[in-house]
Amino acid sequence: MDTKDVIRELRTGRGLSQDELAERVFVTRQAVSRWENGETVPNTETLKLLSKVFNVSINTLLGSPRELRCQCCGMPMEDAVVSREKDGTLNEEYCRWCYADGTYTYSSMDDLIDVCVGHMVGENFTEEQARDYMKQILPTLDYWKRYEELSDGGQFEAFKRQLIEEINGLGVEGMPKVEKLNALVGKYVNLEYRLPSGESVRFLNDGTTYLGNQLESEFGDGRCFGVLAGMDFILIATYGQDGADPELVLYKKR
Repeated sequence: MDTKDVIRELRTGRGLSQDELAERVFVTRQAVSRWENGETVPNTETLKLLSKVFNVSINTLLGSPRELRCQCCGMPMEDAVVSREKDGTLNEEYCRWCYADGTYTYSSMDDLIDVCVGHMVGENFTEEQARDYMKQILPTLDYWKRYEELSDGGQFEAFKRQLIEEINGLGVEGMPKVEKLNALVGKYVNLEYRLPSGESVRFLNDGTTYLGNQLESEFGDGRCFGVLAGMDFILIATYGQDGADPELVLYKKR
């Protein structure tokens, strides 16, 4: 699909007139008309504004001329998993698990490999094959090649260690000690909990990346503890297989 068709489809799909879109990206209606007629293409700054308005990558606006692949973990990316900067703009170099709101979430290649291998085993990979594959591909990616330049000097790792100490200090009965916290996108862990009042609530934002882990309950009842945390909260819950029957154990403001 060409850029002209992409812009027209996105605009009409959101019920915007050419005038309304023009106002949002600070151009004239005639400019929008020329884009949609294929006479011109938006400049770089306007593409950034269109990306924000439509919540799609610039790559999508240009007709997807290249495959987006996370430059930290190597995962192929669709717009839904592309990372964001603090101002909400998309960063097409990384996925939401590896880069969240302007922060790189992995400083250890070994930790990232452990996480990726867990998802790859069973999908045409044995554990050994998955581990060998990740060891080969990660050093070729931009983040790891430029790690010394891009690294925050250990600040984020220090924050994770502080969170782990706080979580373990809560002394939740039946929950093993947390050893690691991984990046988790809200959409995949935003369970709905029933409160004593009977009201059902979700505490997370689907588009936000959090830190968390899953731990098998020490009670031996087949349930798991889910730990999630952000800058200002800690959430602990239990649930059955695939998140069934979730129960909120603790929600604490930091």
